[in-house]
Amino acid sequence: MRFWRMVRLLPPLAIGIAAAVWLVSTAAPPAQTDQREREAVARTVRAEAKPIAPVVRGYGTVHAAQSWQAVAEVAGAVTYRHPELESGNMIPEGTRVLEIDANRYETSLQEVQADLTALEAEGRQIAQEAENTRLILGIEQDRLALAESELARVRTLAEQGTVPQARLDEQTRATLALRRTVQELENTLALIPVRRARLDAQIARARAAQARAERDLRMTRIETPFDLRVGDVHVEQHQFVTAGQSLVSADGVAQAEIVAQMSLDSFPRLMGAAATDGVRFGARERDAILDRITAQVRLVSDPDQVWRGRLIRVENGLDPQARSVPVVIAVDAPYDGANPPARLPLVPNMYVEVTLTGPEGAPMIVLPAQAVHGGDTVYLRDAEGRLEMRDVIVAWTQAGESVISEGLDAGDEVILDDIVPALPGLRVRAAEPAE
Repeated sequence: MRFWRMVRLLPPLAIGIAAAVWLVSTAAPPAQTDQREREAVARTVRAEAKPIAPVVRGYGTVHAAQSWQAVAEVAGAVTYRHPELESGNMIPEGTRVLEIDANRYETSLQEVQADLTALEAEGRQIAQEAENTRLILGIEQDRLALAESELARVRTLAEQGTVPQARLDEQTRATLALRRTVQELENTLALIPVRRARLDAQIARARAAQARAERDLRMTRIETPFDLRVGDVHVEQHQFVTAGQSLVSADGVAQAEIVAQMSLDSFPRLMGAAATDGVRFGARERDAILDRITAQVRLVSDPDQVWRGRLIRVENGLDPQARSVPVVIAVDAPYDGANPPARLPLVPNMYVEVTLTGPEGAPMIVLPAQAVHGGDTVYLRDAEGRLEMRDVIVAWTQAGESVISEGLDAGDEVILDDIVPALPGLRVRAAEPAE
């Protein structure tokens, strides 16, 4: 039974084998492809030497260049408070914003002025007394001269016995009395300078008291020293304030400053490019160097908002934490052109990016930073269109560009894209003609 079942399977099996042989014999041979060399497509650019300006970026916070802290220098009740003296309001220079009760200070000034008037009158009296004394002294000196002459005559007559001794004694007493009068008048004149010096000291003290009283009176009126924007106000009308009490704090609006932290590696290069004959720290040399550096301030939260600034100084010492160089940038008229929200004023506590640009130096080859691989290798497309790997020295990197000091020549065709795998001799086809 099993034998006949296997016999019945032979005809279909034979037919299948015959069909397979026929299909294999009549099938077309497999298509053959040409073996072409592998190539890569990449963007390229011609290396070109051009003057390069060093650029350094840093970040900092804005603060006002001028700040005002009004402190009461006299005590008293606040009798006037400007209606615009509120936080955020702009107040022009010379505006009276507060006034303290001045009655007691006006009274003190009047008292001092009265004392000074009395002392000045006393001075005129002393001057007149001196003049009167000199006149009387002149008369008494003439009388004394006559008495001296008469005494000499009487003494001669007494010696001759012509006049009695009593007459000589009488003339002697008269002459001595005149001598005493003249001496007293001379003593009085000698004391005039002493009296005048004492009076001058009293007048000087009175004038100092007057100046102090006038100053106290001026201090009752508090005016803005420059155009400002009010910060905090610590006093209300009718409130009693004591000397030394804080009244108002405000910031000037004429200029803003930013203390930006700059990289210690790149900032010296910027200063060196700005210095024509070495970096000196004298006032004149420093100002000339800083004037050659341009500054741009950009709001970090809105990069479209940009202000032009000035590098005005480099602070003393490095930042102890970041080990960076703190530099101060000034922006004039930070409120000009403000049109919120499209254009904001540059106000304190804004976080900004500062870009410092120095003058252009000698021409050097500059490539996009992405064209430098591993920090020191550049891919080139040689004259035969093949990949060449060239070692270079990068002087510095800034703004997404690498400045090459050695290893490239002008005209070399540099590959911008990354090629994987990068095999020397690989054929490279430029995606577009190199510029």
